[in-house]
Amino acid sequence: MEAFDVLGDPVRRRILELLADGEQTSGAITEVIQREFGISQPAVSLHLKVLRDNGFATVRAEGTRRLYAVDVRPLQEVDLWLDRFRQFWEQRLDALATELARGKRERRLKAEARSSTNDDTTTREKDKP
Repeated sequence: MEAFDVLGDPVRRRILELLADGEQTSGAITEVIQREFGISQPAVSLHLKVLRDNGFATVRAEGTRRLYAVDVRPLQEVDLWLDRFRQFWEQRLDALATELARGKRERRLKAEARSSTNDDTTTREKDKP
């Protein structure tokens, strides 16, 4: 199975999101996935198996519990593949950053102008007899 086949499923993506926060027990993962997706425990186990079999997750036994963790290697491969497409959104993000900075600068200049106007008015009122 290719990485995008694995990542194409919303349940598996959600499991990876949970694992990105740190190691999780299979019970904790199952609880969240059942609540959010309404699927059975065996169905969650199958998704965990797909993630394990394709290298996206590791599992270790701790007594009777199974602890899952994300394995970043396949995600790094996905990142390398996406690298050729980054130019399409990085330019837009750079343009957005420029517009945000411009808007912030304009708001600051307007606030400074209002403050200066208020200071001049206060000074003139003090100077009145």
